[in-house]
Order: sequence, then structure tokens, then C-alpha cells
Amino acid sequence: MTEYELEALGPVDYLVVEFPKGEANFSGEIVAELVNLVDAGTIRVIDILILTKDDEGAIDAMELSDAGDLGDLLRIEADLAELLAAEDVAHLAAAMDPGSVAGVLVYENLWAAPFAAAARRAGGQLIADGRIPIQSIIASIEADAAAEKSGE
Repeated sequence: MTEYELEALGPVDYLVVEFPKGEANFSGEIVAELVNLVDAGTIRVIDILILTKDDEGAIDAMELSDAGDLGDLLRIEADLAELLAAEDVAHLAAAMDPGSVAGVLVYENLWAAPFAAAARRAGGQLIADGRIPIQSIIASIEADAAAEKSGE
């Protein structure tokens, strides 16, 4: 990346989506939604990996370019940076269940880039960030509803 691109870089996040053994149902919907986010200028894909963990726990990591027919991903594949190192892959795969497949997506939040650049120009620096998993939000809402129903 050029110095200008680094100065204008938005927050970079990653996510890992695991598909438990026997439960993957790839219909193309995931690819379509990812391409929609890129086309809308919401995100820029920096890296994509496909991880597999066999029943004995051995990990295999594959770059998107090695995955065969890319279809609609072909347009965004050329821009990938192959950012993740082997130790990153091992750390991410540690959370996977044996026999599962996971997709790792590293992306820049383009929607937040102007704000992030302005904060850096003002002398600010990001010192913490986080994400609340949707499963935690659902559990919290359900617990509140249950408590309200029982009169607590």
C-alpha cells in the first residue's frame, strides 16, 4: 500500500465463520453478499482463507486463489494481500471443532475510513475495539424476556 493509502486506511477487522462437520450448505448466498458489500463500497477485502480441521485436529489453510473456480469472487481476489501469517492461522484454527471448515475474512471498513483518518490527523489513536457476538445479544434479549415474563 502507498503512504496515502495507509493514511486513509479504515479500521481493519477479521471474522471467522465455522461450518461444523456435515452442516455446510453452500448455495452461493455468502459469496453474493460479500460481493455486494465490496460493490457498495462498505468494505474492502484484504485477505480470505479457507481453513479445514480434520477429525484428528490437523489444520490445512488454503488461500482463496487456490480454491478453484472463484466465480463472482474473481474480481475481488486479485486485491487480496495475503496478510495472515502461519501463526495467525494456527491461533484462529484453535477455536475450530474437529471435522469443520471455516472461512476467514480480513476486511477494511471503508465506511469508517474518513472518520478514522480524521481521528489520526487530530492526533488520536485507536486504543480498544471489540465486537459483541450475535449469539450473546440473542441470549441477553431472551434472558430479559424470560425475566420479564416471570416477573423478576
